[in-house]
Amino acid sequence: MGEDAGRAQRRDLGGVKQVSSTVLVIAHGHPEFSPGGGEVAAYQLFCALQNRKGVKRAVFMARHSSSDWTGQISILRNDEFLWSTGISDWFKAQSARPHAVTGTFRKFLKTIRPDIVLLHHYAHMGVEILREIRNTCPSSKIVLTLHEYMGICHNIGQMVKRGSAELCFGESLQACVGCFPDRSEEDFWLRKHFIRRHFDAVDRFIAPSEFLRQRYIAWGLPAERIAVIENGQPDGARHAPRTLAPGGLRNRFAFFGQVTPFKGVDVLLSALANLPRKQRKDIHVEIHGANLESQDEAFRNRIEALRRPLMEEGVLHWPGAYHRDDLGRRMARIDWVVVPSVWWENSPVVIQEAFRFGRPLLCSNIGGMAEHVRDGIDGLHVGVGNTSDWGETLVSAAADVEGWDRFYHNMKTPLPVERAAERYLAWALDEASPGLGALPRLAADF
Repeated sequence: MGEDAGRAQRRDLGGVKQVSSTVLVIAHGHPEFSPGGGEVAAYQLFCALQNRKGVKRAVFMARHSSSDWTGQISILRNDEFLWSTGISDWFKAQSARPHAVTGTFRKFLKTIRPDIVLLHHYAHMGVEILREIRNTCPSSKIVLTLHEYMGICHNIGQMVKRGSAELCFGESLQACVGCFPDRSEEDFWLRKHFIRRHFDAVDRFIAPSEFLRQRYIAWGLPAERIAVIENGQPDGARHAPRTLAPGGLRNRFAFFGQVTPFKGVDVLLSALANLPRKQRKDIHVEIHGANLESQDEAFRNRIEALRRPLMEEGVLHWPGAYHRDDLGRRMARIDWVVVPSVWWENSPVVIQEAFRFGRPLLCSNIGGMAEHVRDGIDGLHVGVGNTSDWGETLVSAAADVEGWDRFYHNMKTPLPVERAAERYLAWALDEASPGLGALPRLAADF
């Protein structure tokens, strides 16, 4: 493809510039096999691009989750592909099969010939894919969405101190060595610059929260290259409030997501267990979560010890994993969505899903959670990791029926995924997004 042919074709339609291009969306998992928030956000964006006027072709590539995958590319269905190289070195996020990057992946790029690449992660594929895209498709626009802090933090990208689970407020060589004493300051300096050099292949970055954007600016990414664009949501009518009997309480709380040590389910269960029995009996908590079986034994044992007596008492219910198509029905049965995460979170998709279906939130008072849920307006902030605060908030929120009604009516409609797609393309093509001004914050709805 020549330089001119490789650039997106543009034409004016009603004052909004449309594109005629092939757009490749890459994610670290397919939501059919790995239903995490980032994977869902990437796939919904791909679906919106498929239906967007002016996009010639949208293609989705996701990490294949099989542990014995050989690095070949498989067709899941039309324009949806699965591929993985695995990671040989998580310290630098390096591919386990570099020959698959320069071989199979390169051939795929030459076949697809993308004008725009919207990359949602490099995990499980290797940071080298950034450089390969740039070398193979020199005229393509590459946009990387940063869903957490993996480039900054070696502790699974959580910016939480290893061992103590203490929140980390900023990257430093000394702090990183404190978490990983088997590594030297020189190791971490080399890690940072190795990842940064691969990030140099990226034209622009997207952060779904201003909080995450500021963390990466402090790390060294140029502020003018990072825009805030919220994860979009499909259209859909908001659920009506759950019908209450006379004198009824808004006492049905639910967690949706992965059951991992960082998601705070143990904090929520401890808060419930610590309440006096006479207060606890009026609370109904549901855990709609997956992947507990994949966690370490100590965490699994802790969760089991907490949940068993609560389930026997009837105040805790554990429906478990769910399909995305069933999410609306499950949310219709509850009053509040709880997000008790003990790490900074960027922009949990469940927050936007709760807004979409009309369910106020209780969330930890840090990071992207505190940014997206407005305390006292469409939800409540709760002290991160504070079981006493969580317990008291469960009780007070259940009894505040008028407050719930106020939050319900104050909630904003989340950014439609079609509009998010428009903003992704505008940012990739270096165009001003209509009516949003010059600042690199494109999600003006929040």
